[in-house]
Amino acid sequence: MKGFLTATQLGSLCAIGAAFLFSTKAIIIKQAYALSPLVDGTVLMALRMLSALPFFLLLCWFNRQHNKNIAPKDWIMLIFAGLIGYYLSSWLDFAGLMYISASLERIILFLYPTLTVLASSIIYKQKLSLKSGIAIALSYGGTVIVMLQEQSTVPHEGNFWLGVSLVFASAISFASYLLLTPRLIAKFGSWNYTGLALSIACLGTLTHYFIAIPSPITLLTQLPIGVIGYGIALGLLVTVLPTILIAQSISRLGAAQSAMIGSIGPVLTIILAVALLGEHMNAIQWFGCLLNIVGVMMITLSKKKLAH
Repeated sequence: MKGFLTATQLGSLCAIGAAFLFSTKAIIIKQAYALSPLVDGTVLMALRMLSALPFFLLLCWFNRQHNKNIAPKDWIMLIFAGLIGYYLSSWLDFAGLMYISASLERIILFLYPTLTVLASSIIYKQKLSLKSGIAIALSYGGTVIVMLQEQSTVPHEGNFWLGVSLVFASAISFASYLLLTPRLIAKFGSWNYTGLALSIACLGTLTHYFIAIPSPITLLTQLPIGVIGYGIALGLLVTVLPTILIAQSISRLGAAQSAMIGSIGPVLTIILAVALLGEHMNAIQWFGCLLNIVGVMMITLSKKKLAH
């Protein structure tokens, strides 16, 4: 019993740590944007992935024995998953954060479990349950409340809905990645799949950077040291370390409990945004945030029960 409790406590700490580190992503991105006009989503993504790439390549190397007898179609699916999951999804998210608050970004991104449920119901032609319908209505209703309140109370330069659209597209892209993940993990193994998918995403991001930026090397030398530091923090503290922590949490607690603890993420992001970025959430927005979290957790926990 003592050993079990120790594993539970350690798993809970890992889940809390992962939730906290993930919640800092939007804050770090916003602060990096404020440091220099040279910084946009493409530049910051390149710094992030360049920092994270060595770790994921090592993960691939140590798990290379799992790559035997893999069909070409599975490799193609893996490349596609890596590109839409942590390249396209992340780029859309980083771009969207140039136009909306960190608080709203986190709330919109938190919708991705509902998107996987909606997509699954369409793909497999399954009717949504009443509970799932209520959960989706709560989560999207809460998100709309927060969006409309931000649009009416915070001055924007005409790109508010562009930012919302980019971040929502990011959530769709990540949900698509999650739909592909179970099958690919069964083929490649969990850690091997993570290393391969993230390495592909890193390489896709860096290719995008070198194509999109006219003088990519020169630009890197012109960036303030603070931006470089934020980029490294995004790579190591917001990408690599949480990936390890959440895997350790799931192995000790299970996916459902880890997801429950992870639901504090949007609240942590909002608190950090208020404290560090000067953002403000009124009572109506907090109510919308609560609806969003309740709806998403209803979906997430019901999915885990079905899986077991």
